[in-house]
Amino acid sequence: MNVSNNCNVTNLELYHHVRLIEFVLYNIIFFFGALFNVLALWVFFYKIKNWTETRVYVINLVFADFFVICTLPSMAYLLWNKSTRDELCQFIEAMYFINMVVSIYIISFISIDRYIAIKHPLKARTFRSPLKAALLCGLLWVFVIITTILQFWQRHAALCFQKDTTAPATLSLFSIFFVFTVPLAILSFCSTEVIRNLKRPIHIVSVNLCVFIVCFSPLHITLLLRFAVDVAGACPLLSAVRASIQICACLANSNCCLDAFCYYFAAKEFQEFPSLFPTCLSMRSKMNQSQESQPPTDQVGSNCQGVSCLMRSDHICPKNSSEQHGADATLIPPSPSMNSFQRSFGESGVCKALLQR
Repeated sequence: MNVSNNCNVTNLELYHHVRLIEFVLYNIIFFFGALFNVLALWVFFYKIKNWTETRVYVINLVFADFFVICTLPSMAYLLWNKSTRDELCQFIEAMYFINMVVSIYIISFISIDRYIAIKHPLKARTFRSPLKAALLCGLLWVFVIITTILQFWQRHAALCFQKDTTAPATLSLFSIFFVFTVPLAILSFCSTEVIRNLKRPIHIVSVNLCVFIVCFSPLHITLLLRFAVDVAGACPLLSAVRASIQICACLANSNCCLDAFCYYFAAKEFQEFPSLFPTCLSMRSKMNQSQESQPPTDQVGSNCQGVSCLMRSDHICPKNSSEQHGADATLIPPSPSMNSFQRSFGESGVCKALLQR
């Protein structure tokens, strides 16, 4: 479906206060995003030693977010001056869209990785390894770069970061489906399954889902509204819709700052984490010691049977582990696949003590 649009987009003027808000927000996002991502690079490159799937995914996510952050000052300048789409603009556009899409799908990969490790722990060794995670990220980078370059060769727009009015209207739906709907479905399914099996949320998965919904839902809802306006030919509404898209795009770009929560919970999985924030964790360690001094209950003991014990240190074992392995289930000696899973996610305090018996 190729919808003709009689609205004059080139001469469409954004409200001055919208452009001012956009310019200020991009500079704020650039400052905090650069600070958080540089700190994350320092932590995951120099402070954390073990290579795990989580480390591979997070480093790729940091690079993608950092490159998006680097484009924001140039984007703010080009939008403020209503620059034409020259070679510099095309480079900034391509760099921005490539890294934004890569960032979205790496967040999805993290959720898939957690789903496999928790839902299928014995098969995790087959599907999970740092090398396979690096290969998957490399293929993602290559695919997104090639498709973006091919798409931008056919792009015709008068101004920088402006919608191509010559492109079919269904192309907007195609982009929304693969850039937003598919990752949202993956995140929702994996997060729901992980929480259902653990009987409580796992932080990094929950944070990824919340950040994704908060940052990207408003933008893609307004893009759907823009599609409806184009199809209906409602030109008087176009200026307001375009202003909404610009503000929601700022919120989407704040994802580069909010991903710092993902970095934090990912860093907590490594043994080097206490040395990064020793003062902040001193009180927490004392609280943990006081809790360990309390006598264990039968419920805790029943939750620590079978291979389901191999979870992260801040999560208890699923309550239905005894049901999965029978009423007379006994502890299973750790196999190589279980050891690999333990290295990635650690063990809970009670389960670790039982496994060492």
